[in-house]
Amino acid sequence: MQTVKLDDINVHFRDEGDPDGAPVVFANSLGTDLRLWDQVVPLLPDGLRLIRYDKRGHGLSDVPPAPYKMGTLVGDAERLLDHLGVRNCLFVGLSIGGLIAQGLAVKRMDLVRAMVLSNTAAKIGTPQLWQDRIDAIARDGLAPMADTVMQRWFSPRFRDGDALPAWRNMLVNTPVQGYIGCSAAIAGCDMITPTSGLRLPTLAIAGSEDGATPPDLVRETAALIPGSRFELMRGVGHLPCVEDPVGYAAHLTRFLKATGHV
Repeated sequence: MQTVKLDDINVHFRDEGDPDGAPVVFANSLGTDLRLWDQVVPLLPDGLRLIRYDKRGHGLSDVPPAPYKMGTLVGDAERLLDHLGVRNCLFVGLSIGGLIAQGLAVKRMDLVRAMVLSNTAAKIGTPQLWQDRIDAIARDGLAPMADTVMQRWFSPRFRDGDALPAWRNMLVNTPVQGYIGCSAAIAGCDMITPTSGLRLPTLAIAGSEDGATPPDLVRETAALIPGSRFELMRGVGHLPCVEDPVGYAAHLTRFLKATGHV
């Protein structure tokens, strides 16, 4: 278990692969931890330094009281990479992780040389939508909404399989303060203008069955960044790295090679 003290919290992370290799950093979605990438990491090319971490309020990282701000989540990633001596990484962010990726790329051009915006957008939902969800979770916890979230996350085919309970349990076991805190960060985040000023290699990935960040929303965000690439993965939902890790890793590998990262 690897942890580091970053100002006010302890952050859990994994730093694997070649310590001298080109760094690839992964940021998870709301309600998941760094195990989100378990099936993808082994499928990537050799010679990479692969870094994953649990954002505040999730996994084995500390859970400060809610609410959180997106700038704080971006700052956590920034401090972690500075601690690890990372520069010029390829940053892969899924959902809220994609918002962190955009914020970090805007703030620290030296840290991010390319990014993958997976199942995310420059603005996700509305403040009222998130406040309604925060109120419901504060009142009743995460369990009552878990089945609805699974419908947004996964395709019908995946929901009929044996793997679903593990992901439902991961969601339900997310600390309530962590989920509420990160929901507040999403509610207050609008990256449309800052992201439109970015000029770095970008791959956007969407799932055709994604009920959280539909393909058109992901495509609109990709269009903010000149020269970006958009890939639609068919038959998968909000977490394509779980439903189709082979296809997802193939997209990442092509992008790694196209950007000269491997």
